[in-house]
Amino acid sequence: MPIITLFSGVFCGKKTVLKNLKDRTGYKHVTDDDIVKQVELLTGLQESKIRRAFSSKTSVFNEFTHEKECSIAHMRLAVAEMLMDEELIIDGFSSLLIPGNIDHVLRVCLVAEMPYRVAQAKTNHLLDEKEAKRTIRQEDGDRAAWIEALHSNPDPWAGELYDMVIPMQGLDENQAGALIEEYLHKNVLHKTEPSEKAYENFLLSSRVQAVLCKAGHDVTADAKHGAVVVHINKHVLMLDRLEDELKSIAGKVPGVKSVATRVDMGYQRCNIYRKHEAGVPSRVLLVDDEREFVQTLSERLQLRDMGSAVVYDGKSALNIVKNDEPEVIIIDLKMPGIDGIGVLKKVKTERPDIEVVVLTGHGSEKDRQMCMDLGAFDYLQKPVDINHLSKVLKNAHKKIQGRVQGA
Repeated sequence: MPIITLFSGVFCGKKTVLKNLKDRTGYKHVTDDDIVKQVELLTGLQESKIRRAFSSKTSVFNEFTHEKECSIAHMRLAVAEMLMDEELIIDGFSSLLIPGNIDHVLRVCLVAEMPYRVAQAKTNHLLDEKEAKRTIRQEDGDRAAWIEALHSNPDPWAGELYDMVIPMQGLDENQAGALIEEYLHKNVLHKTEPSEKAYENFLLSSRVQAVLCKAGHDVTADAKHGAVVVHINKHVLMLDRLEDELKSIAGKVPGVKSVATRVDMGYQRCNIYRKHEAGVPSRVLLVDDEREFVQTLSERLQLRDMGSAVVYDGKSALNIVKNDEPEVIIIDLKMPGIDGIGVLKKVKTERPDIEVVVLTGHGSEKDRQMCMDLGAFDYLQKPVDINHLSKVLKNAHKKIQGRVQGA
């Protein structure tokens, strides 16, 4: 029997349709939660970092961590391995990871007009109209960003992505379930040799890309009958060395017969290719109102493969801490608004797992003792030797990794 994928807008009646469909088919239900749990096992990434891949808000550190790309690559592998079983309903964002050339998949999308969705939100979720519309806009934004990332198409409801797009206004769950079940038995969805080969290619390319991501590389891979092509989508300074490394890693994956690389010049991305190095911090937040100093410091850290983001005041730093996951913060003491002491106190109270390094040109011995008593990892004076600062950051990273591994 064909596999069913189900993608839906929020408040489009998916829950009741899904129950009806499971009752009709007896299929096993696979959710985004199931995929995230599998990725957590495969990568060791925290669940919150994996789930961020579904959001339109990308981490300010992602250029250095590649966590979004790594999460998607391992989601793709998790889905590919689950497709070994049949009689599945794959529900949610993960359902869109399956390539269109695998024909024994019935791709279903549930949509509805705004009045229907608002009514559903009011009735089933007890939201008022304003909150319902805000939630719908946010959720639709996440879906659009997900489709854009996977298919370079900003329209999550584009008909070419699905076999069936079902408008839910005017239908009940029984009618929607009956429509899907009826289509499920069509000959066009039966497994064929070309469809089986397409699945095998999907599985192998997913395994290769996951292995490359785990090694720190932000690349994509295609496979056909054991021949793998690795696509490099960013400007590379030492291309020959990178190609040799990618071929060496991909060539060790079982089932790979040959590996070629291709530089996709059409992307024309302005950022330089960066391999994620697991042994160095990649989520360093620099906080200082001396803009020229902190920008230069950021660039010097990046030359040492340390990913850093920059903000110029304490309030912005606390917003990053609230909405993102920095590992280490380097902070000046004297800043307008919330000063370094204020940021240190709040961070160590609310997020004690974040290490804070104070780097200041105005502090005293009394300030140093206060900062250390509040939980600062280190207290340094400007101007700082970049090699010494790098060593401090690596030690902070080791401390954090020790906590994570011991958890």
